[in-house]
Amino acid sequence: MKHYRAFFDEVESITVEDELAKFLGVNDDGIIEFSYVDIVKSAGHSCGTVAGAYLIAREGLKALYRGSLPQRGEIKVELKKAPREENTGVVGSVLSIITGATEEYGFGGIPTGKFNRRDLLFFEADIDTAVRLTRLDTHESVGINYLPQKIVNPMAILMSAIGPDATQEDIESFPDRFQEMVRTIFLNSDKVIEIK
Repeated sequence: MKHYRAFFDEVESITVEDELAKFLGVNDDGIIEFSYVDIVKSAGHSCGTVAGAYLIAREGLKALYRGSLPQRGEIKVELKKAPREENTGVVGSVLSIITGATEEYGFGGIPTGKFNRRDLLFFEADIDTAVRLTRLDTHESVGINYLPQKIVNPMAILMSAIGPDATQEDIESFPDRFQEMVRTIFLNSDKVIEIK
């Protein structure tokens, strides 16, 4: 993207280590850095759900790995809701990109069985939080909830531009107001993300 919101570059990136990337010669050390811009490009847009999924990954992986680099491809991802419920599929897609976890469609690994990415992403999981991340090496888990409603009301902003009372000014100002909402979410990440 040549032009995008300046605050995208201010969002703290997510760094992971991917042994498959190193094995296949993507780079020398397997270190991959995901920026919010990367995720926006993949999703095709920036919204409260995409921002929330990014924060779920970032803060969840920090809690799970406590100072060491998260191991991409070695993380089980569970989501409480179905893919079509409240855009949970979008959250799953973002988490898949960052963690490497997939359902049956992912990379099946090399003939030795190493680097398998399949059957690591689950929807409609029997969990107590919106998302749960689990390390495959230690089986430690963290649960994460995303609570944007503590500080913003995305639906109210959307309806202000598409509702029956929307004025031309409401419509024209909508993109700026909507992305300011996303920025507010990032500025209040400590309030909208709950780790258990």
